[in-house]
Amino acid sequence: MIADPIRLAVVGLGAMGTRMLTAALAHPDFTVVAGVDVAPRTLDVPVVTNLDDVLSDVDAVYVSTPPASHAELTTKAFQAGKAVFCEKPLAVDLAEARAMAEAARGRPNAVNFALSDMVATVEIERRLPELGTLRGVEIRLQFPRWPRAFQAEATWLSRSEQGGFVREVLSHFVYLTDRMLGPLTVESVSSDFPEPGAAEVAARGVLRGSGVPVHVSAFSGLAGPEIYEWTAWGTERSLRLDQWALLSTSDGGAWEPVPLEQTGSDYSRLTLFAQAVRGEHPRDLADFASGLRVAEVIEAFLR
Repeated sequence: MIADPIRLAVVGLGAMGTRMLTAALAHPDFTVVAGVDVAPRTLDVPVVTNLDDVLSDVDAVYVSTPPASHAELTTKAFQAGKAVFCEKPLAVDLAEARAMAEAARGRPNAVNFALSDMVATVEIERRLPELGTLRGVEIRLQFPRWPRAFQAEATWLSRSEQGGFVREVLSHFVYLTDRMLGPLTVESVSSDFPEPGAAEVAARGVLRGSGVPVHVSAFSGLAGPEIYEWTAWGTERSLRLDQWALLSTSDGGAWEPVPLEQTGSDYSRLTLFAQAVRGEHPRDLADFASGLRVAEVIEAFLR
């Protein structure tokens, strides 16, 4: 039986894990039983160094460790009958990602794609029929510094084994594109690495979904502003998502802002995850199946 509130363990207490733990502590649907991290620390909840120490005491697990450890942790939780909310990317090894998606079948599961429940995402979905014939989608990312300042302590993000902006950021926009166009195929992709073992500094490619071309252009370590931009170009109207949550539209003239009253958050995705734990299937919560489709596209850039 699922407890009310849902008993949760947060595994991995870096920037994202700590953020989600804070959101869960304020959420009426959850009781945070413990944090789990290899480095002991003092928080508002008990912290243990091994998931096994608390697995029997929880209903659900949020996994926010570096991605190479996702498979072991999520599989252990599923085998124990627990619901799992996992950070993206699902995995860096595609065989592991496929095994994770298979293990998630029939069990409450979710992947934390920030764009899954953004009001802008829902509005793009609603307005797609207004665009006429969709000529293409463009994804443009730019990072003056990588890892970004708030992730400076996560040194694995600067290494190609698990990190890089393709996995960490482009994956969100691949998820969005997959959601709007359906499953994506890879036509031509590549990345540039400054030295062996270092994360990529450039990525480019052409994908396709429902016959629509998707152009990707992304760079890090350059003089310029930080950019997160997703554009759907239509024959009648186009839509642009900028800086994660700012939506604008054009009918051939200047971009005009689309007023949006709110946006998604860790808290709102926890609300959706609670619904999934209790047997519902929220439309705006990404699952392991979509996480696998994203991973297959993302890893193509890095092979």
